[in-house]
Amino acid sequence: MKTIIRSANIINEGRMFAADVLIAKGRIEKVAPQITSSKGGKHVEINAEGLYLMPGVIDDQVHFRDPGLTHKTDIFSESKAAVAGGVTSYMDMPNTVPNTLTQELLEEKYGIASVRSLANYSFFMGIGKDNLEEALRTDTENVCGITDDGLYFQNEEGILANYPDFLEKLFSRTVSASLKTELF
Repeated sequence: MKTIIRSANIINEGRMFAADVLIAKGRIEKVAPQITSSKGGKHVEINAEGLYLMPGVIDDQVHFRDPGLTHKTDIFSESKAAVAGGVTSYMDMPNTVPNTLTQELLEEKYGIASVRSLANYSFFMGIGKDNLEEALRTDTENVCGITDDGLYFQNEEGILANYPDFLEKLFSRTVSASLKTELF
């Protein structure tokens, strides 16, 4: 089923203009001053005259607390609030209970989100002084990053940036093969 949004005030790339938007299979297929529908083709029309249509927001640092702290919030309630505010994608931090410091715990979060999230999602893999090898196993194609945000690096004080020797180990092991070829 296709959807045509009619006469929206579109705000995109620093400008505003009135146009129609054709959506097919969940993706924007066409933006034009006027879109004509094909004869006999089934579609839904939304009159957006006087309304604004903008790209969704990506929130690159959320703390949804799921799993382990769901008495505070959870992926469902927070993604619902995010979508209501125009956030279409989020990136969640690892400071859950337990902290997301293993591949298994990271996969658990993805499993929860696959069933309960109302928005697009990704998760940060947590890194601490004791899980360097585990963090380096993270598939960078599926995870938005590695972070110590919300976690304490050592003795409940300090952040990863305060430990240059550890950072040197981390960075020396994460330079891509293509970059090494360019640099050396």
